[in-house]
Amino acid sequence: MKTQAYGYAALAAFCLGISPVAQADLKPISDDAMGEVTGQAFMQVENIAGENHDFTRMTLGMDVETRVNVDDIQVGQMDGGTDFSASHLALGHIARADGEVFNGRTYNEGEVIPFEARRPYIELAEDAGGLAGFRLGFQQARGSVSSHTTSFSGAMPGLKVREEVSGSIYDTALFAGEGETATNYRASHIGIVPNGDEPLSCVSGVNCAPLTNLRSIIVGDEGAAEGEVAFTDGFFIGFQRDENVAWQSLDGANTISVGKGVFINLPTNMTVDLSQLTGEGVDRLQTHQVDMGTKLF
Repeated sequence: MKTQAYGYAALAAFCLGISPVAQADLKPISDDAMGEVTGQAFMQVENIAGENHDFTRMTLGMDVETRVNVDDIQVGQMDGGTDFSASHLALGHIARADGEVFNGRTYNEGEVIPFEARRPYIELAEDAGGLAGFRLGFQQARGSVSSHTTSFSGAMPGLKVREEVSGSIYDTALFAGEGETATNYRASHIGIVPNGDEPLSCVSGVNCAPLTNLRSIIVGDEGAAEGEVAFTDGFFIGFQRDENVAWQSLDGANTISVGKGVFINLPTNMTVDLSQLTGEGVDRLQTHQVDMGTKLF
């Protein structure tokens, strides 16, 4: 009761304009007691040296599980085009049937399967001219991303396409359109890259398809068990003032050189059939409480 009494006395003294005097003494904590204390800073700041830019990364000690729907998004509108243009963008989805397994958990019909994001970070790239770019990302991320995308600047590392007759599995590339070769700038199509060869030009319906056919994608790395999705540390959105900003992977082992404007890195371990991609397309997951269908958008 002494602490409570002192609290009332201090409040009365404050109201009367009298300075209270504390009666408590600070005592040092022993090394053993200190060693039993664990914790994590809310923000971690790192300074990272690069070849042409210096980087400052600020990481927040928080985890997020979310489901988000955005009707329309346009980013990087300049020079008569848009770096990223999509409608009905969604993070996370809803189970359509009982027993749907995702990320090692079983969901029943109508239950939310969230997009998981851990330890978000903001990173700045600076050079002699000042701020050259910044990116938003997560140290760990996994979950579904659904959209009706008409323009995409970035990469989808890990996305594979299977040719059913031969059984061959190919890497994928983005294309600026029919008859175009591979690009990571304002792409409208996605298709296969022949193994060991230069990318072919896009022939829609044969070796590539509009990005609008890729209605849902699962962000994440290959898990330990078949069909399991592990967290990826490569999911980020970058905004660059300059060409050739080399964003480092979080372990510092690799860099991704990106161009001016918006760049979205969307890692996945998905493999889709070529006939599905170039035909009716990859079905959209349920992203609204009332199921809007697999090919509505």
